Amino acid sequence: MEGEKRKILIIDDDTFLLDMYALKFSQNGFEVHTASGGEQALEKLKAGLIPEIILTDIIMPGMDGFEMLKQINEKNLATTSVKVVLSNKGQQSDIEEGTKLGASGYIIKANSTPTEVIMQVVKIFQEKTKI
Repeated sequence: MEGEKRKILIIDDDTFLLDMYALKFSQNGFEVHTASGGEQALEKLKAGLIPEIILTDIIMPGMDGFEMLKQINEKNLATTSVKVVLSNKGQQSDIEEGTKLGASGYIIKANSTPTEVIMQVVKIFQEKTKI
């Protein structure tokens, strides 16, 4: 893995946030893939994309993040990916739902700057992939 960029798939229907996070993660050494919704993310995964990290919003038109995580699990896609939720939905029930669906971390958008989000994602990834 040394010298290789970590692949991240970022899913958010807000194009401003999607572009901003894509730029921030790429500036921090990630190979960034984006999707503007759950359906598009599933298509990329079905087409063979295997990101090390999936960072997803919850509230999106069409298929929301919870449904997308459920579909990923049911279809055995991205089984080795570390899944992290990045959402403004911060109720305990939302966090529990994300965890139940396999999310290793849950970050509240409004409480974190982009730099903090990157630091938290890296920390969650490192903790999850520690042997």
